[in-house]
Amino acid sequence: MTVSRDFGAGRRSSGDRVSAGRLLSVRRVAVLAGHNVLLRRRDPAHFVSYLIMPMVLMLIFKSMLGEPAQAVTGLLVMFSVLSMADVATATLTERAWRTWDRLRATRATIPEIMIGKAVPVFAVLVVQQAVLLVYGVLAVGMRLSGPVWPLALAVTVWSFTLLCVGTAIAGVVRSQGELSTLCNIAALSVSALGGALVPYALMPAWAQAVAPVSPGYWATTMLQAAVRGDLAGTAGPAGVLTCLGLTAGAFACWRLSKSGGRTRAAV
Repeated sequence: MTVSRDFGAGRRSSGDRVSAGRLLSVRRVAVLAGHNVLLRRRDPAHFVSYLIMPMVLMLIFKSMLGEPAQAVTGLLVMFSVLSMADVATATLTERAWRTWDRLRATRATIPEIMIGKAVPVFAVLVVQQAVLLVYGVLAVGMRLSGPVWPLALAVTVWSFTLLCVGTAIAGVVRSQGELSTLCNIAALSVSALGGALVPYALMPAWAQAVAPVSPGYWATTMLQAAVRGDLAGTAGPAGVLTCLGLTAGAFACWRLSKSGGRTRAAV
């Protein structure tokens, strides 16, 4: 009986330690997220500019293309890819400020650090896309032909993909200049090859052949299907982008956990 009671007490003690460890993990993530929210509030310039510019261009592209859904979803994809620079900056600045190693020296694990940085940026990406979609409906004339939840799913998946890819890029680039150049080129390439700027049917044959390589192709296809209320057309691209995001996120964890992802890589 004594052994049984001791064994039961040991199990309860182990369970308490696990619960306490999870609580501390949540607290560490919350502290990191709060710090990154503060940084975002102090520098909202990119967020504002990536809202105003697509709003103006949507009205121009609508008159050119005559398709509100194409103008709204295409420019949303293009400027959300540009916002990927903000995602990477959340990690890159820690390396540039020589504070990354200090974070690594704390009890916070790499996943906790990444989640703490990801939550505020993910919220910014979702809000940006939601505002542009509402603007597209109210000002540009885009009409939803089905329920709203497929569109919400599309926005969530695309934001998740951008978040993971942006974090992976932050583990590779060495300076803000490299990051800006890479994101600008990626925004134009991903948008153009993905059919974000011109309808897929009007693209040259060679561009149509390579379009599926571009994440922008799947994002534009997913968003346009969600606007039409096409659930199957939304789910397929969403699966592709989710796999891409998980792969990029795994690479980011591996890269940032290595010494090469620390401050010595930033100049």
